[in-house]
Amino acid sequence: MTDFTLTKDADGVATITWDVKDKSMNVLSLEGWDELDACITDALADDAVKGVIITSGKDTFAGGMDLNVIAKMKAMSGDDPAQGLMDGLMKTHAILRKIERANMDPKTNKGGKPVACVLPGTALGIGLEIPLACHRIFAADNPKAKIGLPEIMVGIFPGMGGTTRLTRKLGAMAASPFLLEGKLSDPKKAKAAGLIDEVSADPMADARAWVLSATDADILKPWDAKGYKMPGGAPYHPAGFMTFVGASAMVNGKTQGAFPAAKALLSAVYEGALVPFDTALKIEARWFTHVLMNPSSEAMIRSLFINKEALEKGANRPDAPDQKVSKVGILGAGMMGAGIAYVSANAGIEVVLIDREQAAADKGKAYAEGILDKGMSRKKVTQEKKDDVLDRIAATTDLDALKGCDLIVEAVFEDVGVKAEMTKAVEAIVGDDCIFATNTSTLPITELAKASVRPAQFIGIHFFSPVDKMLLVEIIKGKETGDVAVAKALDFVRQIRKTPIVVNDARFFYANRCIIPYINEGIRMVAEGVSPSLIENGAKQLGFPLGPLQLVDETSIDLGVKIAVATKAAMGDAYPDDAVDEVLFAFKDAGRLGRKSSAGFYDYDEKGKRQGLWSELSARYPLAEEQPDLHEVQNRLMFAQVLEAVRALEEGVLEDIREGDVGAILGWGFAPWSGGPFSWLDIVGSAWAAETCDALATKHGDRFKTPALLRKMADADESFYDGTACAAA
Repeated sequence: MTDFTLTKDADGVATITWDVKDKSMNVLSLEGWDELDACITDALADDAVKGVIITSGKDTFAGGMDLNVIAKMKAMSGDDPAQGLMDGLMKTHAILRKIERANMDPKTNKGGKPVACVLPGTALGIGLEIPLACHRIFAADNPKAKIGLPEIMVGIFPGMGGTTRLTRKLGAMAASPFLLEGKLSDPKKAKAAGLIDEVSADPMADARAWVLSATDADILKPWDAKGYKMPGGAPYHPAGFMTFVGASAMVNGKTQGAFPAAKALLSAVYEGALVPFDTALKIEARWFTHVLMNPSSEAMIRSLFINKEALEKGANRPDAPDQKVSKVGILGAGMMGAGIAYVSANAGIEVVLIDREQAAADKGKAYAEGILDKGMSRKKVTQEKKDDVLDRIAATTDLDALKGCDLIVEAVFEDVGVKAEMTKAVEAIVGDDCIFATNTSTLPITELAKASVRPAQFIGIHFFSPVDKMLLVEIIKGKETGDVAVAKALDFVRQIRKTPIVVNDARFFYANRCIIPYINEGIRMVAEGVSPSLIENGAKQLGFPLGPLQLVDETSIDLGVKIAVATKAAMGDAYPDDAVDEVLFAFKDAGRLGRKSSAGFYDYDEKGKRQGLWSELSARYPLAEEQPDLHEVQNRLMFAQVLEAVRALEEGVLEDIREGDVGAILGWGFAPWSGGPFSWLDIVGSAWAAETCDALATKHGDRFKTPALLRKMADADESFYDGTACAAA
């Protein structure tokens, strides 16, 4: 199958069209590189060709390199993978350099053929790196198009010339948002920033006219011209030196050293800026090879792209007819219910938002209006869009308005009795085919389903707060939940553009089952006299967005108390967290409930801004004379979560490790660099993990006891993604 085709016209313009037939958006494969090389070689060798246009046969240009290929590049590189990767990267650099130099005389920089690139729409990753090697970039005036280099978001960086070219084109400071943050821009903003050259109503016509009139000076890249100086200054220039000092501080401040790609990118930029362009490309290739050889990049790509995409496409969907939701009823217009109403209406679904009081229902609808108003202020939402979304939300107290709903999402108070009352009342109104979903984070689905006359159509859908921002939705099957209910929940979650994971019913399901031990381990260490700063910074250096103490402040300490009371009542003498409760209950009794009360493990100012750890914390819980090693603290925090993930798999709560990894990263920010708990165990090795658990269990208790599954894998030297111990991708 041909991804690139070459045509030539009578005026001497050669057009290379990129069109991957089996994809909705172009992605570049290894075979595609060879085809592009053949096309550009042909065009440049033909004396009748005066210039070249590279474009797309779709309404977008490209979505980037095929990440399935990148994830396998190391394995495909033979017995010496580093050398194999380096050789492959230098081959791609040679192809792009061929486009860039376009038969110019190496001494005079004259005689080359102009090469333009036309972007009909979105151009991401390699979809921008190829244009950056061309002499002029024309983009269609398409405000929905996105242009940028988002590689850093999946654990790599623009390693096919994009880092070197963009830095030399814009300067390190101006390039940093696009390289280090993966910033995406529409065409007009991309032109203003200097990423592209022209925005046109007819980019092909304009590119054609330019190609036929371009001069030698028009096609010479600044970095190939004599006397080139990097915008903003090179590292040895006073201004450039300060830029790199600031960039280094910013990267380390944001990543805490946990994300290898950001540091590698900055190193490639800094070192590349000290040498000629072709040498800089080699440096970029070496650092990109370094990142690809790091198991973190493979794990991040697998979880944040390949597995995430598979789950969103319904990898674990039952074989049931299409269950697209047309009308959803939401019970409870509090923050959670209001958020669900907004994302549903925003996805084109008709919404009935119910609350006991009309004022409360109206307030829930107003929450959606507030989000839309903010979008309008940022020019991301039009008045028409706002009106359409709000028109889909009917806020009312009348349960009869639920007639015709094919899905109900109950988001009322976390009380079995209250939820049972609502279940019975609503099921008496809706049709027999309606699916009833309860949004709960702790209550067992099987127990709640006892109130339903149709338990096969009863399911749990656990949203994370705030709903409009959190990407994950946890779908929980009760013991009697049927396939249609699961399919309906999955199709609904995909409609509202969230990522679903499906788990079986058990206390705390999956996400909370893992995150609560993380919080508890941090609190337990405070009671032991471990420095709170060591706990919090140890967590952040592992790549967690929040330390356990900050996280409990954000989620509220009184919620933690409620969960503890309910868990102790259910577990009785087996309850393991009395030491944690002593601290939690003391904070609650003192009125330090977290951010919402402007007092918790941290102090807050009158506006609720966090000021630092509570000044009296060390007085309440004196520091131990001998502090533990940083790695011991980090191992306790890591294994507190990871072992629960393994136990969830052992017990059948999780059925697929892909859901465990993706759910951990999207649900509570589990060390994204690791690819998730199962990927992390594969990185460190099951043998080391079991040995470390044994040591932690001896010193700190049975909560760190090595699960049987992990012990078995350690003895057999197995890994989760390569072994046969469990379900895998």
